[in-house]
Amino acid sequence: MIAGPTASGKSALALEAARARGGVIINADASQLYADLRVLTARPTAAEEAAAPHRLYGVRDAALPCSAAEWAAMAAAEIAAAHRAGRLPILVGGTGLYLSALMEGIAPVPPIEAGVRAAVRQMAPAAVRAALEAEDPAMARRLRASDPQRNARALEVIRSTGRSLAEWQQARTGGMLGQVALETWLVVPEDRAAHAARAEARLDSMLAAGALEEVRRLVLRGLAPDLPAMKALGVKPLAAHLSGALALEEAIARAKADTRRYIKRQLTWFVSGGQARGWLAGAFRRGLA
Repeated sequence: MIAGPTASGKSALALEAARARGGVIINADASQLYADLRVLTARPTAAEEAAAPHRLYGVRDAALPCSAAEWAAMAAAEIAAAHRAGRLPILVGGTGLYLSALMEGIAPVPPIEAGVRAAVRQMAPAAVRAALEAEDPAMARRLRASDPQRNARALEVIRSTGRSLAEWQQARTGGMLGQVALETWLVVPEDRAAHAARAEARLDSMLAAGALEEVRRLVLRGLAPDLPAMKALGVKPLAAHLSGALALEEAIARAKADTRRYIKRQLTWFVSGGQARGWLAGAFRRGLA
């Protein structure tokens, strides 16, 4: 497993490892799953894909959201196929929720009652957060107030099931821990300012390679804005530019700011949160590849 924040060189490191060790590279990046976003998500190039087997890249239409549980099932199948072929499965990506679902399993939360979900989704984010702090303080302490999606999910769970999402997460099932020998590389920046500059330069390269036209084609599909593909880094500000709401320079500035914030969240998850996960806390650390 090669994990870490965006623009840290994970894909190049995975390709190097695959060539050296007869590996199959398996995508663990939520945005790179979608066929519509090759350029903007920095999916491997055709030449890179020809240099070693790549799996789960561009396999999902943007109209079809993929949950962590669905990805974990697909990844487990690809891992098993690699083992049957006598090859080393190499997971690479920065979506911590996907990796934890695969390693630790899925919390067996029952379906949320439709009425509960509808009521929570009509609430303002501040009201959701206040309700969560009152009704499930243990889960509220785990979540950032600035993460409305996860706060809403936690509130739905406590109201629909009567149990905290934290309790359900303690009852995870189906993880691969103990079933495989796991070698984990955590790619982290030694110089965070240099890493941010690298990420911004990569966005400029994406734009030069046609990322704006890629977003234009995606927008023309008229998909729901809450789909994961529509929330991929860069899509929202570039779509705002295409609609005439933002100048291109402002859209690019917002995309870069969003990227910096996302990197910070990823580092928190992998470096700080990872200490609570035995399979990640013992990862071999590498600087930018």
